[in-house]
Amino acid sequence: MLQIERRANPEQVATDTVTLFYDERKKSRLRARSDRGVDLAIMLPRGSSLRDGDLLAAASGEVLRVRAASELVSEGTASDPLLFARAVYHLGNRHVPLQISVSCLRYQHDPVLDGMLRELGLTVVEKQAPFDPEPGAYAQHHAS
Repeated sequence: MLQIERRANPEQVATDTVTLFYDERKKSRLRARSDRGVDLAIMLPRGSSLRDGDLLAAASGEVLRVRAASELVSEGTASDPLLFARAVYHLGNRHVPLQISVSCLRYQHDPVLDGMLRELGLTVVEKQAPFDPEPGAYAQHHAS
């Protein structure tokens, strides 16, 4: 089992990947399996979280790249920028982890939130996709 206790330097080259759901990437300690089938013990400093593209260094020297797993998400779109901003405000006011791009917003699927956004006038669809939300204004940022 590979022991992982730190992030790798951004210039290092990954020799394997580990694909994790968002709820797994929020944990600083977890057992996982790399995409090549190697058992991992991830033990990062408390409060750490992982983002798609982060690099991890095993105690034995191996480097792994973190990948966001495809999971059930809701994706909202609006042609009106003000409507889009209102939706982001209402979701943020509820502390919903949110992935924001120019064309859409994405969150872990929730039928109640889907209904709220539809009432606001957004188009909302369910889909399987990687989920990598904004880390938050006070989160530690790491090069990936």
